Amino acid sequence: MRLNSLKAAPGSRRARHRVGRGIGSGWGKTAGRGHKGQSSRSGGFHKVGFEGGQMPLHRRLPKRGFTSLTRRFVATVRLSQIQGLDAEQIDLAALQRAGIVPTLALAARIVKTGELSRRVKVRGIGVSVAARAAIEAAGGTVED
Repeated sequence: MRLNSLKAAPGSRRARHRVGRGIGSGWGKTAGRGHKGQSSRSGGFHKVGFEGGQMPLHRRLPKRGFTSLTRRFVATVRLSQIQGLDAEQIDLAALQRAGIVPTLALAARIVKTGELSRRVKVRGIGVSVAARAAIEAAGGTVED
C-alpha cells in the first residue's frame, strides 16, 4: 500500500448538489428554495431564534437562577483538614501556605465535615453554624 494509491471507498463520497442548473438536475427553477417568501430571496436572512415578529421562546420564558462570578474564589475547608494542620491560628494565609486553599482564593468557609479535637483560633474566615459549634466545643474561638 502506498499513500499515493489510497482512495475513498466506492460510493462513500457523493457529488454535491449543483442547484439552479436546469430541470434535468432535479434542483432547477426554484433551486430547493420553495416558492416566494423571505427565504427564497437573495439576502433573505433571519437571526437565530427569530419567529417572524412573534415574541421568541427564549424571551417568553422566565429567567431562572444565576451564575455566581465569585464562586471559584471562595474555597470550602473541612474540619478534618484543620485537624491535620499544625498552626494554632487559622486564617486565609495559613490555609494557603498549607495548600488546603488555592492561592487565587479570596475567601474561605469552614464546614462541619469530620472531627476537630484540638483548640484552634479562627480569624477572618466564614464558618457554618455547625462548624462554629464544633470549634467552640473543642475549646477554640472564632473571630469574624
